[in-house]
Amino acid sequence: MKKKLPSKVCPKCKRNFNWRKKWTLNWHKVKYCSKKCSSNKIFE
Repeated sequence: MKKKLPSKVCPKCKRNFNWRKKWTLNWHKVKYCSKKCSSNKIFE
């Protein structure tokens, strides 16, 4: 059973996304849920 993982809300698409192992070292810097959302950040 998985333990409760931290989550954030993507400012672009407004969806919740959970912590991933690849973000272990930089979770505090992660803003967007995907590369698609981060590449479109200019249009916010």
